[in-house]
Amino acid sequence: MRFAGQVVVVTGAAKGIGAVTAEAFGHEGARVAALDLDGAGVDKVAAGLVARGGEALGLKTDATSSSAVRAAVDTVLSRWGRVDVLVNNAGGFAVMRTVEDTEETEWEAILRSNLTSAFLVCKAVVPVMKRQKAGRIVNLASVVARGGAVRVPAHYAAAKAGVIALTRMLALEVAELGITVNAVAPGTTATDRVLAARTPEETARVAAAIPLRRLGRPAEIAETILFLASDAASFITGAVLDVNGGQEMA
Repeated sequence: MRFAGQVVVVTGAAKGIGAVTAEAFGHEGARVAALDLDGAGVDKVAAGLVARGGEALGLKTDATSSSAVRAAVDTVLSRWGRVDVLVNNAGGFAVMRTVEDTEETEWEAILRSNLTSAFLVCKAVVPVMKRQKAGRIVNLASVVARGGAVRVPAHYAAAKAGVIALTRMLALEVAELGITVNAVAPGTTATDRVLAARTPEETARVAAAIPLRRLGRPAEIAETILFLASDAASFITGAVLDVNGGQEMA
């Protein structure tokens, strides 16, 4: 198993890509801390891993709160003593809206949930990885941070573009310390949130515009995350790996 004995923290882990990623790490032998505002959701994910013989914690955590993030990381350290992998997946958006119709409060909230959250969790975990002289950080960006492949609200695209910039700058800061920092930029992926944001007809049009003629699957994104966290990617840092079926070609 690729991650036997390693400690993995996944944010936004109650559902969708985050839940599938947490489960994938658990299947590969990792001890998994699943973080999300949805406490019942992460408890269910953790319970499923434990039922299959793994070690897991479900931690209700607001990833936009520095104090909540520190408390969650402290809980992980008190349980397992280290953090080997961090996956920053928290975020998303709920409603399609134009810039003109977007309130300032919504703009700020989306940037906090998608970008500030990644910053806060990285800030809490990097000192742990520095002491270990090793670690892997994988941030979730998006195809919309790479180009105009599909229409989403501007605040979400801006936040995900910020995730890419954060990834590259942090990778430069910590490279000499044995820590790699990379990003995955999924294309439109068939999660409950994504499917709920559009009508079935709109979703079908998006799928038809993708060269592979379908939406991505959460498991395909999870497998890419696991690759970047694995020894197979030990010489990759500051990279953005596109997983989008040809939706956007950088």
